[in-house]
Amino acid sequence: MLMRYLGTDTLLCWDPEKNIHDPASALDMKVDGQPKQSLRQKQIETAEPILAYLTTHIFPGLEIVPILGEDSIMPVKQPKVTQEVIRGWISALPAFELAGLERGVLATKSLLVAIRLLVEWSQEFRHLQKDNNTSRFGISEARKASSVEVTWQTDMWGEVEDTHDVEKEDVARQLGSVILLVS
Repeated sequence: MLMRYLGTDTLLCWDPEKNIHDPASALDMKVDGQPKQSLRQKQIETAEPILAYLTTHIFPGLEIVPILGEDSIMPVKQPKVTQEVIRGWISALPAFELAGLERGVLATKSLLVAIRLLVEWSQEFRHLQKDNNTSRFGISEARKASSVEVTWQTDMWGEVEDTHDVEKEDVARQLGSVILLVS
């Protein structure tokens, strides 16, 4: 079930490069006199450090590609070897880590964000964790990475009271349960 999320992973679904319906370009929106960062730029900026960590420490040398082309809404499959390696990694997880990964995936709609969170907090992956003096990839980082588009939209159009704020807290609660389960 978890592998299905790789094909539509939130972290890898980026807004098209050029969008005639983009309100920021249509309205010439600016922040402090500078053009507002596009949604695609924000998505890439968020994804790059997570992907770099995954392809360096967990899946060395593995190619993980964006799901959507620059001008397409049809998902592109990950390379076969990428799918096989990630499937094998998931299959080798102990029971609690597998349960934690599932909770993280369901909360974030991202297999990759959930893997990053799991590896950061699970006792099974202590050898990959940073020392305690540096910041860790935690609940806040995982929540932000999985909700870049919602954050971008609410920054532009405003937040719906008792909806967006409640959703943020609910995702944080679910991600906290992942950490409690595996640490």
